[in-house]
Amino acid sequence: MGPHPAVAAIRLAVRRVLHDVLTEFHRHGGPGGLDRPADEAGRPTPAALSRYAEAGAAGTPRTALPDRPAAPLVLVACSGGADSMALASALAFEARKLDVRAGGITVDHNLQPGSGLRAAEVVTRLAAMDLDPVEAVAVHVGREGGPEAAARDARYAALDAAAERHGAAAVLLGHTRDDQAETVLLGLARGSGIRSLSGMAAASGPAGRYRRPFLQLDRQTARKACLVQSIPVWDDPHNIDPAYTRSRLRHEGLPALEKALGKGVVEALARTAQLSRDDADALDTWAAEAELAVRDETGGLECAKLYVLPPAVRRRVLRRAVIEAGAPAGSLFARHLEEVDRLITGWRGQRAINLPGRVEARRQGGRLVIRQS
Repeated sequence: MGPHPAVAAIRLAVRRVLHDVLTEFHRHGGPGGLDRPADEAGRPTPAALSRYAEAGAAGTPRTALPDRPAAPLVLVACSGGADSMALASALAFEARKLDVRAGGITVDHNLQPGSGLRAAEVVTRLAAMDLDPVEAVAVHVGREGGPEAAARDARYAALDAAAERHGAAAVLLGHTRDDQAETVLLGLARGSGIRSLSGMAAASGPAGRYRRPFLQLDRQTARKACLVQSIPVWDDPHNIDPAYTRSRLRHEGLPALEKALGKGVVEALARTAQLSRDDADALDTWAAEAELAVRDETGGLECAKLYVLPPAVRRRVLRRAVIEAGAPAGSLFARHLEEVDRLITGWRGQRAINLPGRVEARRQGGRLVIRQS
Protein backbone atom coordinates (compact mmCIF):
# COMPACT_ATOMS: atom_id res chain seq x y z
CA MET A 1 0.00 0.00 0.00
CA GLY A 2 1.39 3.36 -1.00
CA PRO A 3 1.60 6.55 1.06
CA HIS A 4 -1.41 8.71 1.84
CA PRO A 5 -2.39 10.88 -1.20
CA ALA A 6 -1.33 14.07 0.61
CA VAL A 7 2.08 12.59 1.42
CA ALA A 8 2.47 11.32 -2.14
CA ALA A 9 1.61 14.77 -3.50
CA ILE A 10 4.18 16.65 -1.43
CA ARG A 11 6.88 14.08 -2.16
CA LEU A 12 6.24 14.25 -5.89
CA ALA A 13 6.43 18.06 -5.83
CA VAL A 14 9.76 17.96 -4.00
CA ARG A 15 11.12 15.17 -6.21
CA ARG A 16 10.53 17.28 -9.31
CA VAL A 17 12.40 20.21 -7.83
CA LEU A 18 15.31 18.04 -6.69
CA HIS A 19 15.61 16.57 -10.20
CA ASP A 20 15.83 20.13 -11.55
CA VAL A 21 18.49 21.04 -8.96
CA LEU A 22 20.52 17.93 -9.80
CA THR A 23 20.33 18.58 -13.53
CA GLU A 24 21.50 22.18 -13.13
CA PHE A 25 24.19 21.14 -10.65
CA HIS A 26 25.71 18.57 -12.99
CA ARG A 27 25.30 20.77 -16.05
CA HIS A 28 27.40 23.46 -14.39
CA GLY A 29 29.98 20.99 -13.10
CA GLY A 30 29.12 21.07 -9.39
CA PRO A 31 30.90 23.22 -6.79
CA GLY A 32 33.29 25.78 -8.19
CA GLY A 33 32.15 25.17 -11.76
CA LEU A 34 34.26 21.99 -12.13
CA ASP A 35 33.89 20.37 -15.54
CA ARG A 36 32.68 16.78 -15.59
CA PRO A 37 31.56 14.44 -18.39
CA ALA A 38 27.78 14.62 -18.73
CA ASP A 39 25.10 13.97 -21.31
CA GLU A 40 22.68 16.57 -22.70
CA ALA A 41 20.35 16.17 -19.72
CA GLY A 42 23.19 16.91 -17.32
CA ARG A 43 23.56 13.30 -16.12
CA PRO A 44 27.03 11.75 -15.72
CA THR A 45 28.11 9.72 -18.74
CA PRO A 46 28.47 5.91 -18.48
CA ALA A 47 32.25 6.31 -18.68
CA ALA A 48 32.26 8.69 -15.73
CA LEU A 49 30.06 6.36 -13.69
CA SER A 50 32.30 3.41 -14.57
CA ARG A 51 35.42 5.23 -13.35
CA TYR A 52 33.51 6.20 -10.19
CA ALA A 53 32.62 2.56 -9.48
CA GLU A 54 36.17 1.36 -10.23
CA ALA A 55 37.58 3.93 -7.83
CA GLY A 56 35.24 2.74 -5.08
CA ALA A 57 36.26 -0.88 -5.62
CA ALA A 58 39.94 0.09 -5.50
CA GLY A 59 39.50 2.03 -2.28
CA THR A 60 40.08 5.44 -3.88
CA PRO A 61 38.08 8.25 -2.20
CA ARG A 62 35.26 8.90 -4.63
CA THR A 63 34.86 12.55 -3.69
CA ALA A 64 38.42 13.14 -4.90
CA LEU A 65 37.59 12.26 -8.49
CA PRO A 66 37.58 15.36 -10.72
CA ASP A 67 34.47 14.18 -12.61
CA ARG A 68 32.53 13.41 -9.39
CA PRO A 69 31.86 16.62 -7.45
CA ALA A 70 30.21 16.41 -4.06
CA ALA A 71 26.43 15.98 -4.09
CA PRO A 72 24.52 19.29 -4.02
CA LEU A 73 23.22 20.53 -0.69
CA VAL A 74 19.55 21.55 -0.56
CA LEU A 75 18.30 23.40 2.51
CA VAL A 76 14.70 23.72 3.67
CA ALA A 77 13.62 26.97 5.34
CA CYS A 78 11.46 25.73 8.19
CA SER A 79 9.41 27.79 10.65
CA GLY A 80 7.88 24.75 12.33
CA GLY A 81 4.49 25.38 10.71
CA ALA A 82 2.59 22.74 8.75
CA ASP A 83 3.72 23.91 5.29
CA SER A 84 7.43 23.94 6.06
CA MET A 85 7.39 20.80 8.22
CA ALA A 86 5.65 18.92 5.41
CA LEU A 87 8.31 20.26 3.05
CA ALA A 88 11.11 19.17 5.39
CA SER A 89 9.70 15.65 5.68
CA ALA A 90 9.39 15.32 1.90
CA LEU A 91 12.92 16.63 1.37
CA ALA A 92 14.32 14.16 3.93
CA PHE A 93 12.51 11.28 2.23
CA GLU A 94 13.40 12.15 -1.36
CA ALA A 95 17.03 13.14 -0.67
CA ARG A 96 17.75 9.63 0.59
CA LYS A 97 16.74 8.27 -2.82
CA LEU A 98 18.74 10.80 -4.85
CA ASP A 99 22.30 12.07 -4.91
CA VAL A 100 21.35 15.06 -2.75
CA ARG A 101 22.42 16.24 0.70
CA ALA A 102 19.59 17.76 2.72
CA GLY A 103 19.73 20.29 5.55
CA GLY A 104 17.47 22.78 7.28
CA ILE A 105 17.46 26.36 8.51
CA THR A 106 14.99 27.98 10.91
CA VAL A 107 14.97 31.74 11.44
CA ASP A 108 14.24 33.16 14.88
CA HIS A 109 12.74 36.61 14.33
CA ASN A 110 12.79 37.44 18.07
CA LEU A 111 9.28 38.88 17.78
CA GLN A 112 7.54 36.69 20.35
CA PRO A 113 8.35 35.47 23.86
CA GLY A 114 9.95 32.05 23.75
CA SER A 115 10.91 32.31 20.07
CA GLY A 116 14.40 31.00 20.81
CA LEU A 117 13.01 27.91 22.48
CA ARG A 118 10.69 27.23 19.55
CA ALA A 119 13.59 27.62 17.11
CA ALA A 120 15.57 25.06 19.13
CA GLU A 121 12.60 22.67 18.97
CA VAL A 122 12.46 23.01 15.19
CA VAL A 123 16.19 22.24 14.98
CA THR A 124 15.61 19.10 17.06
CA ARG A 125 12.78 17.94 14.80
CA LEU A 126 14.78 18.58 11.63
CA ALA A 127 17.76 16.72 13.03
CA ALA A 128 15.47 13.80 13.89
CA MET A 129 14.64 13.63 10.16
CA ASP A 130 18.38 13.10 9.52
CA LEU A 131 18.78 16.51 7.92
CA ASP A 132 22.33 17.85 8.14
CA PRO A 133 23.40 20.61 8.52
CA VAL A 134 20.62 22.02 10.67
CA GLU A 135 20.77 25.37 12.44
CA ALA A 136 18.72 28.18 13.94
CA VAL A 137 19.61 31.75 12.97
CA ALA A 138 18.48 34.69 15.11
CA VAL A 139 17.81 38.00 13.34
CA HIS A 140 16.91 41.55 14.25
CA VAL A 141 13.76 42.80 12.55
CA GLY A 142 13.76 46.51 11.77
CA ARG A 143 10.81 48.77 10.97
CA GLU A 144 11.36 49.87 7.39
CA GLY A 145 8.38 49.09 5.15
CA GLY A 146 6.18 47.88 8.02
CA PRO A 147 6.46 44.82 10.28
CA GLU A 148 5.66 42.18 7.65
CA ALA A 149 8.09 43.56 5.06
CA ALA A 150 10.81 44.09 7.67
CA ALA A 151 10.47 40.51 8.93
CA ARG A 152 10.58 39.20 5.36
CA ASP A 153 13.72 41.22 4.57
CA ALA A 154 15.47 39.98 7.71
CA ARG A 155 14.46 36.40 6.99
CA TYR A 156 15.73 36.37 3.41
CA ALA A 157 18.97 38.05 4.44
CA ALA A 158 19.51 35.25 6.98
CA LEU A 159 18.64 32.55 4.43
CA ASP A 160 20.98 34.10 1.85
CA ALA A 161 23.81 34.14 4.39
CA ALA A 162 23.12 30.52 5.40
CA ALA A 163 23.05 29.37 1.78
CA GLU A 164 26.39 31.06 1.12
CA ARG A 165 27.89 29.75 4.35
CA HIS A 166 26.97 26.14 3.62
CA GLY A 167 27.40 26.30 -0.16
CA ALA A 168 23.78 25.29 -0.77
CA ALA A 169 22.61 24.73 -4.33
CA ALA A 170 19.01 25.61 -3.40
CA VAL A 171 16.76 26.65 -0.52
CA LEU A 172 13.24 25.23 -0.48
CA LEU A 173 10.36 27.42 0.70
CA GLY A 174 6.94 26.12 1.77
CA HIS A 175 4.70 28.66 0.02
CA THR A 176 1.46 27.05 -1.13
CA ARG A 177 -1.21 27.88 -3.69
CA ASP A 178 -3.11 29.68 -0.92
CA ASP A 179 -0.09 31.90 -0.25
CA GLN A 180 0.09 32.62 -3.96
CA ALA A 181 -3.56 33.69 -4.05
CA GLU A 182 -3.02 36.02 -1.09
CA THR A 183 0.04 37.54 -2.79
CA VAL A 184 -1.94 38.24 -5.96
CA LEU A 185 -4.70 39.97 -4.00
CA LEU A 186 -2.19 42.08 -2.09
CA GLY A 187 -0.60 43.11 -5.39
CA LEU A 188 -4.01 43.99 -6.80
CA ALA A 189 -4.77 46.14 -3.74
CA ARG A 190 -1.50 48.04 -4.18
CA GLY A 191 -2.32 48.75 -7.82
CA SER A 192 1.32 48.22 -8.74
CA GLY A 193 0.92 46.51 -12.10
CA ILE A 194 1.08 43.13 -13.76
CA ARG A 195 4.42 42.14 -12.25
CA SER A 196 2.89 42.43 -8.80
CA LEU A 197 -0.06 40.29 -9.92
CA SER A 198 2.34 37.56 -11.03
CA GLY A 199 2.88 36.59 -7.41
CA MET A 200 5.76 34.38 -6.36
CA ALA A 201 7.93 32.59 -8.89
CA ALA A 202 8.62 28.87 -8.62
CA ALA A 203 12.32 29.81 -8.66
CA SER A 204 13.71 33.17 -7.59
CA GLY A 205 16.70 34.82 -5.97
CA PRO A 206 20.37 34.66 -7.00
CA ALA A 207 20.75 31.98 -9.70
CA GLY A 208 17.27 30.66 -8.85
CA ARG A 209 18.36 29.79 -5.31
CA TYR A 210 14.86 29.80 -3.81
CA ARG A 211 12.53 27.02 -4.95
CA ARG A 212 8.83 26.76 -4.11
CA PRO A 213 7.67 23.17 -4.75
CA PHE A 214 4.19 23.64 -3.24
CA LEU A 215 2.82 26.47 -5.40
CA GLN A 216 0.44 24.02 -7.08
CA LEU A 217 -0.67 22.44 -3.77
CA ASP A 218 -3.13 23.88 -1.28
CA ARG A 219 -2.38 24.54 2.37
CA GLN A 220 -4.70 21.77 3.50
CA THR A 221 -2.66 19.15 1.64
CA ALA A 222 0.48 20.11 3.55
CA ARG A 223 -1.36 20.06 6.87
CA LYS A 224 -2.91 16.67 6.09
CA ALA A 225 0.52 15.27 5.22
CA CYS A 226 1.80 16.30 8.64
CA LEU A 227 -1.25 14.84 10.37
CA VAL A 228 -1.02 11.39 8.78
CA GLN A 229 2.73 11.23 9.45
CA SER A 230 2.28 12.37 13.08
CA ILE A 231 4.59 15.34 12.49
CA PRO A 232 4.10 17.98 15.20
CA VAL A 233 3.55 21.51 13.90
CA TRP A 234 3.51 24.98 15.42
CA ASP A 235 0.80 27.47 14.47
CA ASP A 236 2.27 30.97 14.56
CA PRO A 237 -0.17 33.29 16.39
CA HIS A 238 0.85 36.08 14.00
CA ASN A 239 -0.96 34.14 11.27
CA ILE A 240 -4.31 34.83 12.97
CA ASP A 241 -3.48 38.29 14.32
CA PRO A 242 -5.75 40.87 12.61
CA ALA A 243 -3.03 43.48 13.06
CA TYR A 244 -1.30 41.97 10.03
CA THR A 245 -2.64 42.61 6.54
CA ARG A 246 -2.01 39.09 5.23
CA SER A 247 -3.73 37.60 8.27
CA ARG A 248 -6.87 39.71 7.68
CA LEU A 249 -6.84 38.73 4.03
CA ARG A 250 -6.47 35.04 4.89
CA HIS A 251 -9.22 34.87 7.51
CA GLU A 252 -11.61 37.59 6.31
CA GLY A 253 -10.90 38.65 2.74
CA LEU A 254 -10.57 35.33 0.93
CA PRO A 255 -13.48 33.67 2.78
CA ALA A 256 -15.66 36.68 1.85
CA LEU A 257 -14.66 36.35 -1.80
CA GLU A 258 -15.43 32.65 -1.82
CA LYS A 259 -18.79 33.31 -0.21
CA ALA A 260 -19.64 35.90 -2.85
CA LEU A 261 -18.11 34.20 -5.89
CA GLY A 262 -18.17 30.53 -4.99
CA LYS A 263 -15.41 27.99 -4.55
CA GLY A 264 -12.41 28.07 -6.82
CA VAL A 265 -11.24 31.63 -6.07
CA VAL A 266 -7.85 30.47 -4.78
CA GLU A 267 -7.24 28.30 -7.84
CA ALA A 268 -8.30 31.12 -10.16
CA LEU A 269 -5.98 33.62 -8.46
CA ALA A 270 -3.06 31.20 -8.66
CA ARG A 271 -3.80 30.71 -12.36
CA THR A 272 -3.90 34.51 -12.78
CA ALA A 273 -0.44 34.68 -11.21
CA GLN A 274 1.03 32.33 -13.79
CA LEU A 275 -0.64 34.08 -16.73
CA SER A 276 0.47 37.48 -15.42
CA ARG A 277 4.02 36.22 -14.97
CA ASP A 278 4.14 35.01 -18.58
CA ASP A 279 2.89 38.41 -19.80
CA ALA A 280 5.25 40.36 -17.54
CA ASP A 281 8.25 38.30 -18.69
CA ALA A 282 7.36 38.97 -22.34
CA LEU A 283 6.99 42.71 -21.71
CA ASP A 284 10.29 42.83 -19.83
CA THR A 285 12.03 41.20 -22.78
CA TRP A 286 10.43 43.69 -25.16
CA ALA A 287 11.47 46.61 -22.95
CA ALA A 288 15.07 45.41 -22.78
CA GLU A 289 15.22 45.35 -26.58
CA ALA A 290 13.40 48.69 -26.92
CA GLU A 291 15.80 50.40 -24.53
CA LEU A 292 18.65 49.92 -26.99
CA ALA A 293 16.61 51.56 -29.75
CA VAL A 294 15.60 54.69 -27.79
CA ARG A 295 19.11 55.72 -26.75
CA ASP A 296 21.25 58.06 -28.83
CA GLU A 297 24.94 57.63 -29.60
CA THR A 298 25.89 59.01 -26.16
CA GLY A 299 23.53 56.66 -24.34
CA GLY A 300 20.90 59.33 -23.63
CA LEU A 301 17.17 58.55 -23.75
CA GLU A 302 15.42 60.27 -26.67
CA CYS A 303 11.95 61.52 -25.70
CA ALA A 304 10.51 61.29 -29.23
CA LYS A 305 11.44 57.61 -29.50
CA LEU A 306 10.14 56.88 -26.00
CA TYR A 307 6.83 58.57 -26.85
CA VAL A 308 5.93 56.11 -29.61
CA LEU A 309 6.46 53.03 -27.45
CA PRO A 310 3.39 51.30 -25.94
CA PRO A 311 2.90 52.65 -22.37
CA ALA A 312 3.59 49.26 -20.74
CA VAL A 313 6.92 48.98 -22.56
CA ARG A 314 7.88 52.65 -22.09
CA ARG A 315 7.33 52.55 -18.33
CA ARG A 316 9.47 49.44 -18.08
CA VAL A 317 12.26 51.23 -19.92
CA LEU A 318 11.91 54.17 -17.54
CA ARG A 319 11.92 51.91 -14.50
CA ARG A 320 15.11 50.20 -15.65
CA ALA A 321 16.76 53.57 -16.23
CA VAL A 322 15.73 54.97 -12.84
CA ILE A 323 16.99 51.90 -10.98
CA GLU A 324 20.23 51.98 -12.96
CA ALA A 325 20.67 55.60 -11.82
CA GLY A 326 20.53 54.51 -8.18
CA ALA A 327 16.88 54.34 -7.07
CA PRO A 328 16.13 51.35 -4.80
CA ALA A 329 13.79 49.00 -6.65
CA GLY A 330 11.71 48.33 -3.54
CA SER A 331 11.03 52.05 -3.04
CA LEU A 332 10.02 52.77 -6.62
CA PHE A 333 6.24 52.77 -7.05
CA ALA A 334 3.77 53.27 -9.87
CA ARG A 335 3.16 56.90 -8.93
CA HIS A 336 6.88 57.68 -9.38
CA LEU A 337 6.94 56.20 -12.87
CA GLU A 338 3.71 58.01 -13.80
CA GLU A 339 5.37 61.35 -12.97
CA VAL A 340 8.45 60.49 -15.02
CA ASP A 341 6.24 59.26 -17.86
CA ARG A 342 4.51 62.66 -17.98
CA LEU A 343 7.86 64.20 -18.89
CA ILE A 344 7.48 62.21 -22.11
CA THR A 345 3.76 62.23 -22.80
CA GLY A 346 2.56 65.43 -21.11
CA TRP A 347 5.49 67.81 -21.41
CA ARG A 348 4.52 71.33 -20.31
CA GLY A 349 7.89 72.57 -19.17
CA GLN A 350 7.53 71.03 -15.70
CA ARG A 351 10.41 70.90 -13.30
CA ALA A 352 12.55 67.88 -12.42
CA ILE A 353 10.96 64.89 -10.70
CA ASN A 354 12.53 63.82 -7.41
CA LEU A 355 12.69 60.03 -6.99
CA PRO A 356 13.83 57.62 -4.24
CA GLY A 357 17.58 57.29 -3.75
CA ARG A 358 18.14 61.01 -4.48
CA VAL A 359 17.57 60.30 -8.16
CA GLU A 360 16.30 63.14 -10.33
CA ALA A 361 14.57 62.93 -13.72
CA ARG A 362 14.29 65.96 -16.01
CA ARG A 363 13.62 66.67 -19.66
CA GLN A 364 16.39 68.61 -21.33
CA GLY A 365 16.83 69.33 -25.03
CA GLY A 366 14.60 66.50 -26.17
CA ARG A 367 16.43 64.05 -23.94
CA LEU A 368 15.36 62.48 -20.64
CA VAL A 369 18.15 62.93 -18.13
CA ILE A 370 18.03 60.63 -15.10
CA ARG A 371 20.79 60.93 -12.50
CA GLN A 372 21.49 61.23 -8.79
CA SER A 373 21.32 64.78 -7.50
